[in-house]
Amino acid sequence: MVVYMFYNPSNSGAVQLNSENIDMTLASNELVLINFYADWCRFSNILQPIFDEAAEKVQAAFPEPGKVVMGKVDCDRESSVASRFHITKYPTLKVLRNGQPTKREYRGARTVEAFTEFIRKQLEDPIREFQNIKDLEQLDSKKRIVVGYFDRRDMPEYNTFRRVATNLKEDCQFHVGFGDVVQALHPPGHPIIVFRPDVAVSNENDETYMGDLRSFDELNIWVQEKCVPLVREITFENAEELTEEGLPFLILFYAPGDLESIKDYKAIVQLDLISEKQNVNFLTADGKRFAHPLHHLGKTQADLPLIAIDSFRHMYLFPNFKDIYVPGKLKQFLNDLYSGKLHREFHYGPEKEAIADTNAIEDGKNPTTPPESTFKKLGPSKNRYTLLRDEL
Repeated sequence: MVVYMFYNPSNSGAVQLNSENIDMTLASNELVLINFYADWCRFSNILQPIFDEAAEKVQAAFPEPGKVVMGKVDCDRESSVASRFHITKYPTLKVLRNGQPTKREYRGARTVEAFTEFIRKQLEDPIREFQNIKDLEQLDSKKRIVVGYFDRRDMPEYNTFRRVATNLKEDCQFHVGFGDVVQALHPPGHPIIVFRPDVAVSNENDETYMGDLRSFDELNIWVQEKCVPLVREITFENAEELTEEGLPFLILFYAPGDLESIKDYKAIVQLDLISEKQNVNFLTADGKRFAHPLHHLGKTQADLPLIAIDSFRHMYLFPNFKDIYVPGKLKQFLNDLYSGKLHREFHYGPEKEAIADTNAIEDGKNPTTPPESTFKKLGPSKNRYTLLRDEL
């Protein structure tokens, strides 16, 4: 309790964090929302009283020790802390669960009500309990799912499972059964955790966790590997997050209901392109929802499925979707991006005609330009100050 009072003081407003208390605060609280600010920044000064008032309301609503803290860091005084969290703009609002930063910064409304509602949703139980084993047959086969089978809710293994689920609830669905409901599926006193892949759109198989069920780090790494697949679905909700990773996109645009194209694309990426996962983001996109990028490529839903690269400067179309079944063809498409060949060919035509490039320019013929990136526009604005001004 002494430690808790020191690192979660009851004074009004957000908790002032520094290099001496931030690690203990992160380690001893399930959820921490931090406002990184600078006193000279006008927008930081506008946000400060709002954030402090929200912190008081959150503390009153969730007084349980170890649950949630809203903190603040003076980046001029605590430059080492700001550097550690890669702070380059003010104010920045970072969300940390179980000591780990989430993929997204807080970018919701800057109001007391919005902060309070955000905290409430973040603290909702991420695990759904089933009352009948047949309920598992009704789970969405397009979702990646982790299922836990436990004797009781008060087991330390379940607490580890719950903490991991809290960290990864945006990437997987989590379900759990207790006691008599699941007694036929695991030995008494020996909980089991199973990963169920999105079988409707992949060829993966179920897998049982074989590690230490009391080790948060070990279980968290395993679940993250299962829940964050090599090929991800891009949506309007996560486009900004994916864009911020800074890697070009290799995207399959599919027609709604066309699950076979998704399965084949995932299998080929896994087979031929896994070595490129550090260089490119492999994505699928609903061609109906993302009709605008198709329009930039000169295509419509009638042309689906198709594959394109978005380099964040331009978009490049893979000539023929069926060529993905030709070994090495899709990898060569990526290599042509890396070498600049795709860009050159968009300007001057196939490289075997490169000799004619100079003549074309001399004849006054304008080189063509590949379509501009459309997904980059879904990412964060370069003018953060304008964004913050509008929100505040």
